[in-house]
Amino acid sequence: MNILVTGGAGFIGSNFIRHMLLKYDYTIVNLDLLTYAGNLRNLKDIENSEKYHFVKGDICDRELLTKLFQQFDIQAVVHFAAESHVDKSIDDPELFIRTNVLGTQALLNAAKQYWKVNQTDKYCNEYKEKTKFIQISTDEAYGALGKEGYFTEDTNLSPNSPYSASKASADMMVRAYYETYKLPVVTTRCSNNYGPFQYPEKLIPLIISRALNDLPLPVYGDGKQVRDWLHVEDHCTAIDTVLHNGRLGEVYNIGGNNEKENIETIKIILNYLKKSEDLIQFVADRLGHDRRYAIDNLKISKELGWSPSISFNEGIEKTIQWYFRNK
Repeated sequence: MNILVTGGAGFIGSNFIRHMLLKYDYTIVNLDLLTYAGNLRNLKDIENSEKYHFVKGDICDRELLTKLFQQFDIQAVVHFAAESHVDKSIDDPELFIRTNVLGTQALLNAAKQYWKVNQTDKYCNEYKEKTKFIQISTDEAYGALGKEGYFTEDTNLSPNSPYSASKASADMMVRAYYETYKLPVVTTRCSNNYGPFQYPEKLIPLIISRALNDLPLPVYGDGKQVRDWLHVEDHCTAIDTVLHNGRLGEVYNIGGNNEKENIETIKIILNYLKKSEDLIQFVADRLGHDRRYAIDNLKISKELGWSPSISFNEGIEKTIQWYFRNK
């Protein structure tokens, strides 16, 4: 199989490429613009593989996308590329619309054209059994939960930030290409990822890197926002499962079954590093900050047999050790 991975130099994308190259005899084409969070050092150990090809480029570049599909005979797309930092989306929503919405549409259209999709025959027999477009989305598209309940695939989309609104919009475009053109798509929505190679703007790598240097740890509001933590290795195995066995047109939620308040997560990291809680500094809360996210894994577990295997205690220890070795 020849797979186009967008945003493959980023956190989740680089872990997914490594997972796939180690497990399968597939060809991976990594398309990444190498913005601030993309780093080719994330893939240094596999960069010389004959099965791996890196292309620097923008997913909004329609001519480039057409060329890549033709040059590498792309049979599947796993679409990670996105602007993903909520704070940045509050400052510059337009950037998120361009990349996350228009970029996704350009990619969908390139797949549609190359896979010869049409309304009457779904898509041509030459590609019928092989092609699949995986949209990697987020539980933030659902909005926020109260103290009880979980997001299911039937939960209404109610995004509360420009970032989550752009991802929900992209998801709707993916759905439209399935309903209108029968493009073979599947959407996944995951909870908060953590693990190696994550850019230190996100909570866990930010706290680890600052605590290692005895720097103040900024905590939004009261720190009691609840997040479900999913180790990136578990996320990669879930996407692998969806790529090979997911039903077309469906949405699959991917969660880690590890709900924790942010302040609890921070204290776990400080305790492991033997650092003082005096480093914690509460700051003004983020605009529109969602209080709680939690994923129901029942559908992917029941239909595809996937479930997370890495506990938070195991995962956070591995993650802290990785950042300590890669300061």
